[in-house]
Amino acid sequence: MIGLILYFVLAVAVVGMLSSTVFLGLVVVGMIRFRSELRKQIAAVTSDAHFPPVSILKPVHGLEAQLKENIESFYVQDYPDYEILFAADHADDPALEVAREVSARYPGIKTKILITNANWPNPVVQSFHIMAEAASHEILVTTDSDVEVSRNYLREVTAPLHDPQVGMVTCVYRGKNVAGFFSGLTAIGMSVEMTAGVVVANLLEGMKFGLGPTTVVRKDSLASIGGYSALKDYMAYDFTIGNLIAKAGYRVVLSGHVINHVVNHKSLRHMWQNQLRWAQTTRYSRPKGHFGSGLIFAMPYGILGFLAAAGLGHWEIGLVLLGTAVLNRLLEAWLVGWMVVRDPQVRRAPWLYPLRDLLGFAVWVGSYMNLRYVWRDGRFELKGARIVLRQSSSEQRQ
Repeated sequence: MIGLILYFVLAVAVVGMLSSTVFLGLVVVGMIRFRSELRKQIAAVTSDAHFPPVSILKPVHGLEAQLKENIESFYVQDYPDYEILFAADHADDPALEVAREVSARYPGIKTKILITNANWPNPVVQSFHIMAEAASHEILVTTDSDVEVSRNYLREVTAPLHDPQVGMVTCVYRGKNVAGFFSGLTAIGMSVEMTAGVVVANLLEGMKFGLGPTTVVRKDSLASIGGYSALKDYMAYDFTIGNLIAKAGYRVVLSGHVINHVVNHKSLRHMWQNQLRWAQTTRYSRPKGHFGSGLIFAMPYGILGFLAAAGLGHWEIGLVLLGTAVLNRLLEAWLVGWMVVRDPQVRRAPWLYPLRDLLGFAVWVGSYMNLRYVWRDGRFELKGARIVLRQSSSEQRQ
């Protein structure tokens, strides 16, 4: 009986290794397409001298890691005409003082600071809505406060919108670790695991979603889906805005520009909660794709195969499966983490990605064990893809 169980486990491990190898092949083709499109986009930016004015919408909340540096990277853009709008839930948010300090050094760039008094289920979306209403220009660049960009960012991410059929642009990002080991696992996951999934999705079906650190829209394409108010109770608003704009008949373009996403997870608990929250939102936003992603990991199947084969006395088979899994992850780390997003961490510590692969699988499993996620100090919780008002104790008794 034990022997039959071990053979079944070994079969599962072999299937998992085959599926992760197929995924790696798709990653290679997706990477080639991404680099080809990048060359075309750079050529278009170089040849097109038309740079329409842009409004950058940036919600802020608290003193995040390297906030000053992140904000300043948007004030030194090589772009002729743009404004920056900041929004916070409350007037006493300390991030606003940082925004004021940085903006004072760049008086030539118009800056607006807004207070939202947030009451929508997703306060970030409410910030975007209020800033969009106050924005002077037709092109809106939404960006998180924990991202850092290079000087050519605006030129490259806005260029595809010159085509009226393009309704939104989004871009991949590399994780920038600023807090140690656990933060590094999250960062390399952003650079490799997240990006691999994006380039494969772009290859197989085209972009039908957005990525939160940057989405770029025109007001007309935004209006076609009902504006930001249509997103107010979605946790994964970035996925949803791209999905709705694609359904409205516009193209969503994956820019070749890569930004830094600053990661500051100082503890295992902080890292786990953050990863689990986003895995749960992905589970409900893309249920079939999220379920299938359980087959793209390699290390869990390699370890499972090693243990099953060893239990059957076939050590050489087990070592082959484990070695193949490690090689698979190192190749994916190099192809995506370096060839696509140029993450220096991949060159310094490529061994982190096999560990991240194990963590990613654990998070994937965990996403099916917790159906609700409390949001914003317990006033809201995640049910499906939407954030809903949590019932008070009096309501629950009725």
